[in-house]
Amino acid sequence: MIVKSKSIEIYDTTLRDGAQGMKVNFSLQDKISLTLRLDEFGIPFIEGGWPFSNPKDEEYFKAIKDYSLRQAKVVAFGSTRRKDVKPEKDENLNAILKCDVDYAALVGKSWTLHVKEVLRAKLEENLDMVYESISYLKSHGIKVIFDAEHFYDGYKDGPEYALKVLKVAREAGAERIVLCDTNGGTLTHEFYEITKKVCDEFGDCVGVHCHNDSGLAVANSLMAVVAGAVHVQGTINGIGERCGNADLCQIIPALEIKMGCRALSSSSNGLRDLKSLSLFVYNLIGMEPDPYQPYVGQYAFAHKAGTHSDGVVKVSRAYEHVNPELVGNDRFIAVSEIAGRSAIVYKAKKFGLNLEKNDAVVLKALRMVKELEASGKMFEDADGSLYLLLLKAMNAYRPHFEVLSWAVTSRAGKRGVKSLCTLKLRVRDKIVTSMAEGLGPVHAQDLALIKALRPEYPDLERVSLINYKVSIVGRSAGTASVVRVLIEFKGDGEYWATTGSSANILEASMEALVEGYEYYLHRREVRR
Repeated sequence: MIVKSKSIEIYDTTLRDGAQGMKVNFSLQDKISLTLRLDEFGIPFIEGGWPFSNPKDEEYFKAIKDYSLRQAKVVAFGSTRRKDVKPEKDENLNAILKCDVDYAALVGKSWTLHVKEVLRAKLEENLDMVYESISYLKSHGIKVIFDAEHFYDGYKDGPEYALKVLKVAREAGAERIVLCDTNGGTLTHEFYEITKKVCDEFGDCVGVHCHNDSGLAVANSLMAVVAGAVHVQGTINGIGERCGNADLCQIIPALEIKMGCRALSSSSNGLRDLKSLSLFVYNLIGMEPDPYQPYVGQYAFAHKAGTHSDGVVKVSRAYEHVNPELVGNDRFIAVSEIAGRSAIVYKAKKFGLNLEKNDAVVLKALRMVKELEASGKMFEDADGSLYLLLLKAMNAYRPHFEVLSWAVTSRAGKRGVKSLCTLKLRVRDKIVTSMAEGLGPVHAQDLALIKALRPEYPDLERVSLINYKVSIVGRSAGTASVVRVLIEFKGDGEYWATTGSSANILEASMEALVEGYEYYLHRREVRR
C-alpha cells in the first residue's frame, strides 16, 4: 500500500484554522513573518486567513502584496454564499475578490444535518449555493479549492447527498475537492474506505482536511494519500480548534522519507529546516514546544535506557526510525540512574573527553550518577552538572572558587519584597566577601556570586540565567520534601543547564548556581 513517485500538494492553514486554537493569536507581522518562512521552507499553498471575518486578515492580504514569494501561493478563505443572497451581493465572496489572489478556498456544507439544522436551508438550495459561489469566483479568474465541511459524517449519514455536493463543486469548476473530517471522529479504517471510494470516482482532484479529536489526524491524512488523495491540509505543530489539526511536522517527513512522495516545492535545506520551523511557530504564539512531538521534539530521538543507548550508538536504526539529522533534529542520549556505560562514553565524547567503554573512570562516573540521582539530583537534562561530574571522576576537576558560607534574608517594604545575600568565598588563595540585593532570594544569590567573582573572572559578566525550575523529587530522611532545582544558562553562544538538590530550596539553588559558573569557567579554559 506504499505510494511511490507521487507529488502531494501540501496546504498549510496555520494562519487561519491554526489561529482558531485556544491561546493562539497571530499579529499582522506574525502572519507575514510566518508566510515568508513557510514559503522559504517549500510549502506550496498558504492559507492566509478569512478576509471577511476580521480586519486583520483583510489587512494581511493587502500587506503581503509588498513581498515577493519564492514559490508559494497565498490562498484567501471564505464560505459559500449566504442563503437567499446572490453571489454578486455576498460580502464574504466579494471580500475574497478584493484580496486579488490566484486561489481561494471555499467551505460548503456536505452533511444533510448541517444543511437542514444549521443553515436551515433546503438540500437543493445548498447545492445552488455551492455551484453559484464557485462559479462566481471562477468568473473573476480565481481558482477554487472546495472544502466539503463535515464530509465524512455527511457520507456516513447520507452518502448520496455528500457525493452530490462534490459533483456540483466539480461541475462549477473547483480545482480540488477537499474532504473534511471536521469533527475529527472518523476512525482510520472507515476513513480509508470512504476516501478510496471518492478517489476512485473523482480521480486526481481529491484532498483531505483532518482534525485530531480522535488522535488520528496524521494517520488519516497519510491513509488518504494511500487511497489516492493528492492534496493534504494541516498546520505546523498541529495547532487548531479543539484538539487541533493534522500536524504537518509529522505528515511531511512521513510522505517524503517513508512514502516516496514529493511534498515540498523548492527549499534550500528541505526537511532539515523542519525543527527550526516548528520552534519558530511555537515562539510566535508563545507556547512551550512539545518535547515529545514526533520528528521535531527535543526528546523525539532521546535514549535513556542503557540497552537503547548502547544499541543506537552501535547501529542508529536499531532504535531510531529515521536519521534525526534529516529533519534538523539531534540524537539525545540521557545519563540517568538507568543508563549504561555507552551513555557515559557518548556524552563524554560530546564534551571532547576521550573515554572508552571499559575505562574504570566510566564505571566510576556511572556509580556517581546513580548515587546522586538517588539523593535527588537528575542529570538527563543538566549537561553542565554532568560535565563537572565527569571531570571529578577523571580527577580532572579543579574548582575555581569555593563557597565558604552564605545567608539570605528577605524584607518587605513599600516597593515590595527585597532579598539580601551575603556570602564568603575562597577565590584562588584569597577570602572574598560579597553582599547584593535582588528581587528574590535566588536573584540575590546570583548577584552576590557574580560580584565576588567578577574581579578574578570578568568573563562571567557574559553569562546570563535564562530559566529557573523547581520540582519536588521526594522526601528526606525526616519529613521535609527534597527539591530539585534546574537552572539554564547562556554565554558565548552556548547553552547549558545545571542542577542542585536539597531539602532547602536555597541550598539547592546555590549548588546549581555554583555548578553553572564552574562549567563556564572550565569550558572557557578548554576553548582557550
